[in-house]
Amino acid sequence: MALTRRQALRTLAGAAALGSMGAPLVLTSRNRPQFKGRIKHSVCKWCYPNLSVEELAAAGVKMGLQSIELLDPPDWPIVKKYGLTCAMGNGPSRIPDGFNRRENHEWLIPQFKKRIEEAAEAGIPNIICFSGNRNGMDDEEGLENCVIGLKEILPTAEKYGVTICMELLNSKIDHPDYMCDHTEWGVRLVKRLGSERFKLLYDIYHMQIMEGDIIRTIRENIEYIAHFHTAGVPGRHEIDDSQELYYPAIMRAIADAGFDGFVAQEFIPTADDPLESLRRAIAICDV
Repeated sequence: MALTRRQALRTLAGAAALGSMGAPLVLTSRNRPQFKGRIKHSVCKWCYPNLSVEELAAAGVKMGLQSIELLDPPDWPIVKKYGLTCAMGNGPSRIPDGFNRRENHEWLIPQFKKRIEEAAEAGIPNIICFSGNRNGMDDEEGLENCVIGLKEILPTAEKYGVTICMELLNSKIDHPDYMCDHTEWGVRLVKRLGSERFKLLYDIYHMQIMEGDIIRTIRENIEYIAHFHTAGVPGRHEIDDSQELYYPAIMRAIADAGFDGFVAQEFIPTADDPLESLRRAIAICDV
């Protein structure tokens, strides 16, 4: 993640001169972007380091976004002010240090319980979590440790109606040694836990790198998925015809499967106007 943030800072240099955005925009039926309504659109804030949450919210609401995500609790009221939600709130876990190591449970469990309560109070539907890296650990042992730790927080999640989502990440390029790097492993974890308040964050970019076969995998596992992330492959940039994935077909598969969660753009813009890249991505995903 650190590398991609450095890339983002280079590619977005000079793109933040939006100035004051003024009061939150109230959209009317005449100026509201017209979408087909089959996909709920979100964006990950970290991809726009030169914009504040306030600036991204003000710009995003004009282009039809419904959410800005991967935010900490202090930022949740900002997006709410603009009539947006944070579809995926940050959890207290870190990518390399997750639930697959029992020594992490001592701090993860109380911090997640607190974060779940905060999310419920703010109306945030989902909180992200991570498996952690292998560091020599067998995948079966890691899965069992995740079950043990997550079972301690799921009663709180069920009580407050907040869904914990473990993200599928690639261990080939961006997150070497990450354990939850294949859909099959993640689905087995969801089945073992057996709770509607634990599902997967299916990152299309990461899973294209690890296993491909995106549309069939989504169709066969949609019941275990609560959220999607996008980005172009290769490079994690725009989702246009410069890369190998055809996102309109992927979005149609998601919508046709009856998915009612959010799809979040998580690509790093390379264009001079990063917000125009975001606007185009939303249009591409509006199926």
